[in-house]
Amino acid sequence: MQRQSYFADKTVADITEAHVRRWRKKLIDAKVSAVTTAKAYRLLKAIMNTAVDDGLIRRNPCRIKGGGLEKSPERPVLSVAQVYALADAIDQRYRVLVLLGTFGSLRWGELAALRRSHVDLDERTIRVEHSLTELPGGGYSFGPPKSEAGRRTVPIPDAIAAELRRHLTCFTKSEDDALIFTSPEGSPLRHGNFRRRVWLDARDKAKLPNVHFHDLRHAGNSLTAEAGANLRELMEQMGHSSTKAALIYLPSTGERQRHLADAVGELARDAMRKTAKPGGRSKRSGTNVARRRIRAS
Repeated sequence: MQRQSYFADKTVADITEAHVRRWRKKLIDAKVSAVTTAKAYRLLKAIMNTAVDDGLIRRNPCRIKGGGLEKSPERPVLSVAQVYALADAIDQRYRVLVLLGTFGSLRWGELAALRRSHVDLDERTIRVEHSLTELPGGGYSFGPPKSEAGRRTVPIPDAIAAELRRHLTCFTKSEDDALIFTSPEGSPLRHGNFRRRVWLDARDKAKLPNVHFHDLRHAGNSLTAEAGANLRELMEQMGHSSTKAALIYLPSTGERQRHLADAVGELARDAMRKTAKPGGRSKRSGTNVARRRIRAS
């Protein structure tokens, strides 16, 4: 509550640089995450920029160097073996939740909103059309994904298709609009309850400390990139309209550059073989013809 009411007794013109510094320090002292603090600072700075534009103040008091920069801590990238260790350790009701979160690169809210009608087992696809959002006070709502790009069709890897079929038989009601993943009582999943009652225990059994559910999606994105997906394919898999997030998973390493160079070389060799005459001699190029003419003169 204190964070929300910090500037409540001040007009925009009353806020000084010292106020902004103290406000930011209070956030840091309260152990608010660096990412959330940076976002809050950027929002305040944008509000003050508008006040400058409207002539309400002469100078923006948000002048902390780097105050709006956020650097999320690097998250662990789970191996396939670690993902399956987690899937083996978790309650079987949620085994496919783990596998789809990884190999389908689906967000928590998208998984919690999946219904039987969204799954086509014959085509091995899932339509992402909704996302579950938890509301303050204990409620929830089903709405569209966080962006238009979030509406997408995700292929189901054949390695987990049989497990999804088994899950639908054992844990999902037969109605088309039945939620695929629910609590044992049949209610929609709530992230906090799931974390406390299911996730932490399974994580400990699998010996994977400090792993969040979202790290499954991170692992899936990394695997998709390693499998050779290009930028557009990654964006479609992840449900992003911006290239920024997808580019994280396309690192340019020396090994990758050598692989690309070898691939280009192989393409060049194939092209040369196709242009060679049956007797083994290459077709006459314009350069060779010119050289012969020079020697003849």
